Amino acid sequence: MSYLPQRKQLRLKDYDYSQTGYYFITICVKDRQNILCDVGVAAHGDPQIPMTQTGKMVLHYLQNIGKVYENIILDCYIIMPNHIHCIIALQNDNGSPRATTPTSLPVMINSFKTITSKNYGQTLWQRNYYEHIIRNEIELQRIRQYIINNPAKWQEDKYFI
Repeated sequence: MSYLPQRKQLRLKDYDYSQTGYYFITICVKDRQNILCDVGVAAHGDPQIPMTQTGKMVLHYLQNIGKVYENIILDCYIIMPNHIHCIIALQNDNGSPRATTPTSLPVMINSFKTITSKNYGQTLWQRNYYEHIIRNEIELQRIRQYIINNPAKWQEDKYFI
């Protein structure tokens, strides 16, 4: 009898991913194909990131997450050739007069991956995604800086192909 290997559990067991907080997310393109943008260098040395049509579509849905889910704020993001990084803030105590059930992080990510893949015409993303619960302001600032600097360090990036 053949046994399939157990997938590594990426989420914290018994953690409520709908609770208020900041989360650092990385989502990789299926087979790490470089289809979202090209990272180049402008004459003055700063990175340029021209988006492909697929990258523009992903950007559109990413920037509209807060319009779809009232308890979610897109804090910071970068679209790279074969992955995206973002910080998502969940705010479930915003005092909104609309009585809605807060959206959890996995539900939001799944919806984002589904709508972008549907628009792309095939599976766009790898099955899982990386998330990290941001625990304090220092860590939040460090991760924001990492996201901002990511294009300049593209050739050193572990996702560089």
